[in-house]
Amino acid sequence: MRLDTLASMVAAIRLYEALGFVRCAPYYDTPLRDTVFMELRLTRMYVFVMKSNSVRCLAVWLALSLAGVARADWHVWTLTETRHVLRSDPPADGRTVNLGAARNEWVSFQILLRAEAPVKSVSLEAGDLTGPGGMALRRADARLYRQHQLHLEVGTYLNDGFKPDWYPDPLIPFRHPMTGQKLAGGRIAAVPFDLPANETHGFWVDLYVPTNAAPGEYRGVYHVTAAGGGASATEILVSLTVWDFTLPQTPTLVTEFGSPRLRDFYRERAQADKEPEPADWAAVETQCEQLLSEHRINATPPSEMLTPKAQAGGSFEIPAQQVQSLREFVDRYHVNALQTPHPSSVVKDPEAQRDTLRAWLAAFDGAARELDRPNLVFYTYLKDEPNTLEDYRYVQKWGRAVRDAKSVVKVLVVEQPWTEPGREGADSAWVDLYGAVDIWCPLFSLHRPESAAKRQALGESIWTYTALCQGPPTPWWHIDFPLLNYRIPAWMAWRDGMKGLLYWGGMSYWRQTADPWTQAPFYTGNGKPQQGRQGILFNGEGSLVYPAHAVGYDGIVPTVRLKALRDAIQDYEYLAIVQRLGKAAEAQKVVRALTETFFQWDKDPVAYEKARAKLATMIAGPAPGRE
Repeated sequence: MRLDTLASMVAAIRLYEALGFVRCAPYYDTPLRDTVFMELRLTRMYVFVMKSNSVRCLAVWLALSLAGVARADWHVWTLTETRHVLRSDPPADGRTVNLGAARNEWVSFQILLRAEAPVKSVSLEAGDLTGPGGMALRRADARLYRQHQLHLEVGTYLNDGFKPDWYPDPLIPFRHPMTGQKLAGGRIAAVPFDLPANETHGFWVDLYVPTNAAPGEYRGVYHVTAAGGGASATEILVSLTVWDFTLPQTPTLVTEFGSPRLRDFYRERAQADKEPEPADWAAVETQCEQLLSEHRINATPPSEMLTPKAQAGGSFEIPAQQVQSLREFVDRYHVNALQTPHPSSVVKDPEAQRDTLRAWLAAFDGAARELDRPNLVFYTYLKDEPNTLEDYRYVQKWGRAVRDAKSVVKVLVVEQPWTEPGREGADSAWVDLYGAVDIWCPLFSLHRPESAAKRQALGESIWTYTALCQGPPTPWWHIDFPLLNYRIPAWMAWRDGMKGLLYWGGMSYWRQTADPWTQAPFYTGNGKPQQGRQGILFNGEGSLVYPAHAVGYDGIVPTVRLKALRDAIQDYEYLAIVQRLGKAAEAQKVVRALTETFFQWDKDPVAYEKARAKLATMIAGPAPGRE
């Protein structure tokens, strides 16, 4: 028996599935793109019911079928917007996934589960997505994860909307991210897992669109399964529309997040006899670098690649072999910015040792010419959060000395480009930092577009960053704030002409928790300036990845928050492409409908998906069949 319906008819599809119908290939041509075709293989009982022409028999059969399903049914639904789902959240409707993406882009969706009775051995099976001309997005290329939940009893400082619950954060991969082999031997496994009664848990699916994918719609089916008859297998219909443009390999938005600090973490754990250090650190570092690159975040090359060597006669040089290694690193991981060593590593007084400083900086000029990557930014992280008169004097002295050399090395200072009389941490009595800074990096809440625009007009750059919960509310980055907070700052940054995004902690601040897989990583204030009041709590501060040893390999795993950041960087890329097409004014209208300042933004995640689709249309026109 065959029938058809529409993907939007969720209740009808559930009824048909309850009666034993499964999805099948189309058996006639239809102009309706969302048509769902289903079939039922008839057993003798079904044939008897049909031939008897007895309404009573059919009613009995339906009642028995539905009663059996009710005992074994579970709730399975999907989510495509940037939102995390907590353990106590009730089930929702919708088993159809509709996505859109450019080529060379990652896109995600969640599959959520809840049941009134325990369900054993739950797993997820990916399917190929088949598109134009039979081209497929292969199931083997999908990245599957189970969301690991951590209990938060106390909310982050100033989180008025906090509720105690189990929050998803680290993602447990099904397979090793480098080899593709199934993971084994870890104390935490992705699948199969047992779904407890009356708890919501979820999977996370990453799909990558290759650069050679033909534009158009790709369709396939994913299956959520369970063993032992505790619940019926469930199909998830996935549709991905590939838009006809390609994101560049190297992102436009500059990121400075540092490198995961695994060596210190594992050294301390080994000394405490908790677990041994990894045997192959080179493989660990390669996996970390690859994961950052896949999330469009700058990986950090080994420091020796960027260390000039002293030459006879007082000059410095970055040897050709180092430059070649650096070129391979930059190209492999699509790096758009390099942090150079601090100038204090070569001179102690930039004014008294002016010639030595300039000779040292000239080595980076030579390396930049040899690298021949015109858009690559070289910068020195001169000073973090200068908040005193002494700090300002330091930046004025060192920054001007570096800038006077007119090298490729730019001066980055984590500070806003304005001061005020009597302002704590930015007193105009100290005199401003103008002439000493190339790249300003204000806190979200300290960004003032008017001041920033004046510096930008002079050729200087503005980046931005967040830390703790400082100033009036902005999209603060913590586990228990909305996941959207990690996505919206990129829209804000593009709106105001900002070029970079910075974060602290090497994405791996786990120092204050014994085991980040059982207790969420956190930071507590120590009472020092801009380091939080003594004892106040920030869940997930400084962390965006987790150590992977617990799941079966040495390295790191991503979080749902890192996925949201990757999406943010890709959103920025859409805006940058629109700008390069001469449509910046149109894009500004789209962005300003979502956010006008760092203190105001649309809280609805769906609004950003709609805005992103508008940008895609500006770039490539309407998707085929959707004019």
